Amino acid sequence: MQFLDDRVPPHDLTYGDVFLVPAPTDVGSRSEVDLTTPDGIGTTIPVVVANMTAVAGRRMAETVARRGGVAVFPQDIPAEAVADMTATVKTASTVLDTPVTLAPTATIANALNLINKRSHRAVVVVDDGRPVGMFAEADARDRDLFAPLGDVMTPNPVVLDHRQDPRSMFEALVANRVHVAPVVDEDGRLLGVMTDRGAVRSTVYEPAVDDDGRLMAAAAIGVNGDVAAKTKELLAAGVDFVVVDTAHGHQRKMLEALAAVRSVAPDMTVVAGNVVTAAGTRDLLEAGADIVKVGVGPGAMCTTRMMTGVGRPQFSAVLECARAAAEAGAVVWADGGVRHPRDVALALAAGAANVMIGSWFAGTHESAANTMRDSDGNLYKENYGMASQRAVFHRTRREGEFERARKAMFEEGISHARMYLDPEAPSVEDIIDRIVTGVRSAATYAGATSLTEFAERAVVGIQSVTGYGEGMAIDRSW
Repeated sequence: MQFLDDRVPPHDLTYGDVFLVPAPTDVGSRSEVDLTTPDGIGTTIPVVVANMTAVAGRRMAETVARRGGVAVFPQDIPAEAVADMTATVKTASTVLDTPVTLAPTATIANALNLINKRSHRAVVVVDDGRPVGMFAEADARDRDLFAPLGDVMTPNPVVLDHRQDPRSMFEALVANRVHVAPVVDEDGRLLGVMTDRGAVRSTVYEPAVDDDGRLMAAAAIGVNGDVAAKTKELLAAGVDFVVVDTAHGHQRKMLEALAAVRSVAPDMTVVAGNVVTAAGTRDLLEAGADIVKVGVGPGAMCTTRMMTGVGRPQFSAVLECARAAAEAGAVVWADGGVRHPRDVALALAAGAANVMIGSWFAGTHESAANTMRDSDGNLYKENYGMASQRAVFHRTRREGEFERARKAMFEEGISHARMYLDPEAPSVEDIIDRIVTGVRSAATYAGATSLTEFAERAVVGIQSVTGYGEGMAIDRSW
């Protein structure tokens, strides 16, 4: 990456301060751009779901991996829960979505409690493992909440054969005027569901899989306690790599934690952070990290900069740390500060090999938090920062009440935030579509067909606040 006219600024920059300059190109279509990440972890798009408790659960991990990204389970979750979630992801289909299922005797109330767990928003009514009906939210209208699904479901639903290719599944869905249908095996037993959009996406995306062809999942670990023992538990759980995570990664405890991880997992990929300087990047790499995570204070739920004044504008932090890592033959991830697809593109232009996203994904069907409705009937999820009072109180649940109260006094994050589901993009897959479209288009403007080429060829200029505002679309007359 280089600055326009080599005008290197005397001050640090964040994503809103910069723009990409179009260059002569031979790339005819964004479909020519390969988004496989240069960090070698196996992701085919540059999307990592941050290890936030309200965001990164099994539904999120499965869905994102199916589209080529990976989720990192939070460090607050007990090892047995991580093992259970990892097993769920590893046994999930790389093509079909996991269905929400209930028996015909289950009630409408049961179904409504589950229907927003998946973006297809349908319940497959099953009997002896075979689909006998479909239930959608509209089926509950003017019905008693305790009525059995067998009385209100759409019986004899359209079913798809697992041997059909995605195109023929799509055509069957369109021909029958349904957007989702059960997929069955030769004996008629339910394997999963397919949506019209899912059928198309399965021809566009390549899933992120391990050496055995199973969907990928990762987990985070802190720097306190018995790090080696916790790492062994994560290895036993079957995660693909670990993320050693703390707000201030350039400290002695981090270096000791990396040594402990390496003592029990010498060959596993290890990500560590967070830092914002070249010196911090080099120290973590020398201590045993393969990938360094960059970002202090840019997260939507983070109050570190307002509380402490500590942090660094994210674009400059990624740029400096990526260059330091490249000198050592390594790479960095950009963690935080992403609000739009353009921000992902700019992080990659600055040299990041992958981009970590948290709060942007919080307001989706797949995030780990429960779906709620406000007084106007709008769907939302509750989100909170991982250094907030709420997160600290949860993290210290095994300690005494007095110690928990003491630690909860010192917070650097928002404890309660409503993240509304966008009616036009309520699924994490909808957001991924936008990110991938934006990044691929950005690469074509730079004349690049890979993320490595994009970082090499990108030309970045500096803009004013009004320059940034000029780029925003207007959805109504002025």
